[in-house]
Amino acid sequence: MRVRMTRRAAVAGLVAVAALVVSAAPASAAPGDASAHGAKLALSLLGRDAVSAGPFAAAAADGPTTSTFASVDRPGVLRTGVLDASASRDDKTGGVSSWASTADVRLDLLATVTGGLSAQLAEAECAATQKGVMGKAKLAGLDLGRLGDVDAEPAPNTAIDVDLLGVDIARVVFNEQVRNADGSLTVNAVHVTLIGGVLGSLGSGDLVISSATCGPAGLPIPMASGAGLWIGLGLLALFGVPVGAAALRRRHDLEAV
Repeated sequence: MRVRMTRRAAVAGLVAVAALVVSAAPASAAPGDASAHGAKLALSLLGRDAVSAGPFAAAAADGPTTSTFASVDRPGVLRTGVLDASASRDDKTGGVSSWASTADVRLDLLATVTGGLSAQLAEAECAATQKGVMGKAKLAGLDLGRLGDVDAEPAPNTAIDVDLLGVDIARVVFNEQVRNADGSLTVNAVHVTLIGGVLGSLGSGDLVISSATCGPAGLPIPMASGAGLWIGLGLLALFGVPVGAAALRRRHDLEAV
């Protein structure tokens, strides 16, 4: 009976010390996710073939974390220069971030109505930390033709309706920010939606230029370190080893009787 009790004491001591060592590292979970791409098209155009392409230059925190695409050339719809995207995760903090950039944008899709829409550069970015998720968009050298003017850093969800003979046929949103059901945030530098089923419609569908999605942040995944680690190891040496050794000696003495 004493042998069994001593053995139990040794196991209990080791379990307790192990718990102290483990408790030096906070509970953790898989960190959040992030992704980005330069452009994506999903359009059904009247009198023309459907245009479905992209995402171009797609990146994700799980890899590939960076991506580059030379250019997009869809005659009568969209032409661009270089597209870049990146996404990253910081396991120490649980934070994630993503970024997308599209150069030399020419949106010919609405040219007959607006007189042309172009930008030297369209960027979207977002970041998720333990404090929350935020994002923004930047537009350099933006020319909206007859649609007017938009700031280089437009307010979230700045929208312009495009009409033909008084009937809306499209909507263009700059710095579109969508809060998704899973807590993540999607930032689209430019999002064009064609409104189908109306007189003079060009068709239906969506075209997105420079999109970044991230968050929410995951929990950090630190290893036990610093004072917590050394205290835990010290307690293991102080209590766990002597208790285990005593149990073994007691067993040896009883077996020798």
